[in-house]
Amino acid sequence: MLEISNLRAGYGSINVLWDVSLEIAGKSLTTIVGPNGAGKTTLLRAIMGLIRVTQGDICVLGKSIRGNQTWEMACRGIVMIPEGRMIFSDMTVEENLMMGAFPRTQRKAAGGNLKKIFEFFPVLRDRRHQIAGSLSGGESQMLAIGRGLMADPKIILIDEPSQGLAPLIVKDIFAIFSLLKGRGLTIALVEQTTHMAIKVADYIYLLKSGSVAMSEEARKINMDQLHNLYFSR
Repeated sequence: MLEISNLRAGYGSINVLWDVSLEIAGKSLTTIVGPNGAGKTTLLRAIMGLIRVTQGDICVLGKSIRGNQTWEMACRGIVMIPEGRMIFSDMTVEENLMMGAFPRTQRKAAGGNLKKIFEFFPVLRDRRHQIAGSLSGGESQMLAIGRGLMADPKIILIDEPSQGLAPLIVKDIFAIFSLLKGRGLTIALVEQTTHMAIKVADYIYLLKSGSVAMSEEARKINMDQLHNLYFSR
């Protein structure tokens, strides 16, 4: 569904991604792991049009989206849950969620999608009128995910959802990812917690120094080999 070929991208004169090629199949969960500075977040930003691509292509269902503006992506069925949540802290929970349905094409379905989000995350329903800045870290992450789902996406990119969260909360959030995949959503998950990421994934890519160092079906992953590459042993 999402195909990236020979991609190079970075920040100004500094190139971060070097000829990255990978495929994310439809209705599956693909996890991208790697150490800090490997280029994982840069890859998601390149897909979303947040940074300039200098080489290669990004295609969705065979059609190139390279050069598309970031604000066009939701209308094309692609959303990103950014690292660090980045919720609107001075707005209520419900107002944050409704911002996810801001594109004109998503507004008609906003009411129905809001009910679905409250089914996924009952705590958000209970706190719908609460100021978002007063939520806990786990609740803020749920809100960020819910806001992305309000756009009714076909592909969702999720950047480091476990960052700063308690293990029990992480387990609950990853269970939601499995549920979403089962309902036909295509998920690209960037994560450093390899054991948890592999449990929910269909396919794994390991990024190192801006290049793909390993690609394999999750069920075939050799954890010792993965960690040896991850830690440059």
